[in-house]
Amino acid sequence: MTASPSDADKSDPTDQPTSDHPLTEIVERLADTAQGSRVTVGETLEAFGRRSYLPLLIIPSLTVMSPLSGVPLLSSVCGAIIAIISAQMVFPGMRSLWIPDFIARRQVSGRRARAAIGRIGKIAYWIDEHARDRLNWLIDPPGRTVLEFMCLLCGLAMPFLELVPFSSSIIGSAVLLIAAGLLTRDGLFALAGLAVIPVFGILLAVGLETLGLAGG
Repeated sequence: MTASPSDADKSDPTDQPTSDHPLTEIVERLADTAQGSRVTVGETLEAFGRRSYLPLLIIPSLTVMSPLSGVPLLSSVCGAIIAIISAQMVFPGMRSLWIPDFIARRQVSGRRARAAIGRIGKIAYWIDEHARDRLNWLIDPPGRTVLEFMCLLCGLAMPFLELVPFSSSIIGSAVLLIAAGLLTRDGLFALAGLAVIPVFGILLAVGLETLGLAGG
């Protein structure tokens, strides 16, 4: 993102696809960072560059859809990262992405990361194969700002869903679809991401009500 807050400057060249399979490219670069015994959030950030907002938004959303979501507090960390990145997209003002040091130092084993990357690669490839330029009115301003704000809300919600099974994965899928839509300029994917959010809310409410009745 650029330092200017105007809508015209809200698209950064580093967020534009560099191949016909941009999400697969992201996963492949992510795999390169996970070759050691441990991988940190900060190392991943530096591998993609601090102006690659959309790729860095896609990574935590893919992560919570992988087996890594079972790592304690990882869903909360991913939610915080999504919220921080989305907030800086909605309210631009910095020339590069800022992440707090305590989050940048968070790490996961390289072995677990590589196993998870193998699975999320299939999701990324499927999106790449089906994405196309359409419904641009949704991903251009002011629609883009709405999408970024919804990602912010999803990120803020994820730490509170830590104890609800599969909830972070579902809300992460909404962020993934929205971010993928913005990256590939496919408004249909972004629209699908928006549709996941109210459906998730309904399912969560029903699930909590059922648990309440069972507990009573």
